[in-house]
Amino acid sequence: MASTTGWTGGGEDEDMPKEKGVKPVAQNRKARHDYNILDTYEAGVVLGGTEVKSLREGRASLADAFATVDEGEVWLRNAHIPEYSHGTWTNHTARRTRKLLLNRREISRLERDLAGAGTTLIPLSIYFSDGYAKVEIALATGKREYDKRQTLSEREGKREAERALAARNRGERG
Repeated sequence: MASTTGWTGGGEDEDMPKEKGVKPVAQNRKARHDYNILDTYEAGVVLGGTEVKSLREGRASLADAFATVDEGEVWLRNAHIPEYSHGTWTNHTARRTRKLLLNRREISRLERDLAGAGTTLIPLSIYFSDGYAKVEIALATGKREYDKRQTLSEREGKREAERALAARNRGERG
């Protein structure tokens, strides 16, 4: 119920539609191929207005992006969010460093895990969750070339087994 003074008392207008659900914007497809994923985290992203509008247009690239922990804060580096097409002089820089929002406990765990040799933080995807921009980051170790080949051969073996099973099932019915 809206009051006659115009003040609703809450922080949000009751008539405003709230976005529900998850809307993917960009994925780092090569990440799962090039890295062994050890753990994943969901982090909020500090963005400017034109960055949000550009993301809502579905324009972003995580191809060369990575995350770092500096002085107790997590930063997303080298993520490409192009300038907003209808932006003016207030437009953002496409590859600026963006702050990620995590709990202190998660940040301290990341700092401890990153101290080990060969681990890194990589973004897996950017998406909107209930209207807020989020980044899924992963603690990962790099795969060697033979690991990549082994993963591909395992995937191919599974695919062939599924094909054989499907053919067998079709043969029994027909």
